Amino acid sequence: MLRFIAKRLLWMVPALFAVSFLAFVLIQLPPGDFVTSYIATLASSNEIVDQNAAAALRERFGLNDPMLVQYGKWIIGILTRGDFGLSFEWQQPVSDLIWERMALTLVLTLATLIATWAIALPIGVYSAVRKYSIGDYIVTTITFAGLAIPSFLLALVLMYVAAIEFGQDVSGLFSPEFEKAPWSIAKTWNLLRHLWIPVLILAVSGTASLIRVMRANMLDEIHKPYVTTARAKGLSEFRLLLKYPVRVALNPFISTLAWLLPNLVSGSIVVAIVLNLPTAAPLLLQSLMAQDMYLAGAFVLLICALTLIGSLISDILLALVDPRIRLE
Repeated sequence: MLRFIAKRLLWMVPALFAVSFLAFVLIQLPPGDFVTSYIATLASSNEIVDQNAAAALRERFGLNDPMLVQYGKWIIGILTRGDFGLSFEWQQPVSDLIWERMALTLVLTLATLIATWAIALPIGVYSAVRKYSIGDYIVTTITFAGLAIPSFLLALVLMYVAAIEFGQDVSGLFSPEFEKAPWSIAKTWNLLRHLWIPVLILAVSGTASLIRVMRANMLDEIHKPYVTTARAKGLSEFRLLLKYPVRVALNPFISTLAWLLPNLVSGSIVVAIVLNLPTAAPLLLQSLMAQDMYLAGAFVLLICALTLIGSLISDILLALVDPRIRLE
């Protein structure tokens, strides 16, 4: 196991290099650069930037250098100083902009992941065991509705319910008085009070799909001969389910961690904008639109790291749950 983990960690290094280079190139593929986007933004408000000022901005930001030179400076800064570069639009170090947002994003992501698994696992098992019962039909209807309802529409409905029925402030993750306040027990409690709305919204579609996955996996396992043999030996139904078919059915369920973790970070842009969440997704979208290559590249690099970490964790959990899997 330790050898497998060490090999995967070593392979993550070239993978991160490759993805960071591709991300850096793709961000610069659209016509123009940050200065071009900046001039277009000023032109919409009737402000004009002459060619000399534009050339000075490109020289200041190093945009006149070849792409490989720009990438080399960026990646060397990350490796030697932990410096992700300067955000063109915000005129601040990228690390100052992303770490607080990434911390809140990871809190939201982990809370959503725990809620998703806690709901999907027992309901998926129940739906398979009670196949074609009224409860199974109800679960199936709810899951199809959860998959079909757009997240932003659900966000608007829940915002209305929370504001009208519960009188709660639904914008952001904090009340206005706690947004700039230092961390304390009161601020943490305020975060938890606001966290349930985005967690519920983000968990709906993921929970609905995982319920279907778990139900299908369980239906493949509960009629196999080893389950019949275990039942014939006198095991109680609850213990039998947990010891055999649930364990095997968890394999595809656990493997979803590889894509679910980064998807919760990057796939919640619309929900984050609707709810005005101070997470990574809106800043990522803004940096891509402005061609702020260092800020966007840092986010893409972190999302890639989350994908690789999610894959590693899912492989380790699969080996622990199912002894037949050997990580060699």
